[in-house]
Amino acid sequence: MRVTYKRELAVKDLLDAQGVESFIPMHKVVRQLRGRKKWSLEPVVHNLLFVHACKSWLQQFKVKLPHLQYMTQRSDGKNHPIVVRDEEMQRFMEVTRTYDEQLLFFKTEELDLAKGTKVRIHGGPFDGVEGTFMKVKGKRNRRVVIAIQNVIAVAMAYVEPDFIEVIK
Repeated sequence: MRVTYKRELAVKDLLDAQGVESFIPMHKVVRQLRGRKKWSLEPVVHNLLFVHACKSWLQQFKVKLPHLQYMTQRSDGKNHPIVVRDEEMQRFMEVTRTYDEQLLFFKTEELDLAKGTKVRIHGGPFDGVEGTFMKVKGKRNRRVVIAIQNVIAVAMAYVEPDFIEVIK
């Protein structure tokens, strides 16, 4: 979902209070406060919020919050809300919750995932994660990319080839 005016954290708090699962991809940022450097967690993409709820409940919740909107994709001449499969979302959350400083985030149109190879990682903090192994613009080594179609993609830090299994 899209939340206008950088209110994603406030809306997440409201959803948490209702017992509804939601997720905001965050990353560590260094900020200068009163002459001192301080680490803080901030949303990777402002206004982006993933919500795990049924459509009827979400419709009722949206009535109270006009700044909460569906992210849509055009299909058959109509705009349809984007729905992310549970497995796809779980993989994305596993990777982004590490807050690894070497994670790179992309809009899905910035990457050509069709050129990559489907792989599974064995060992380390990303054990069992599946993604696409591909060259990322501006980086020397190939990386494993986890993408949520039409929304966002994240490229992990370099993974040794010994830890990667090709999926056919």
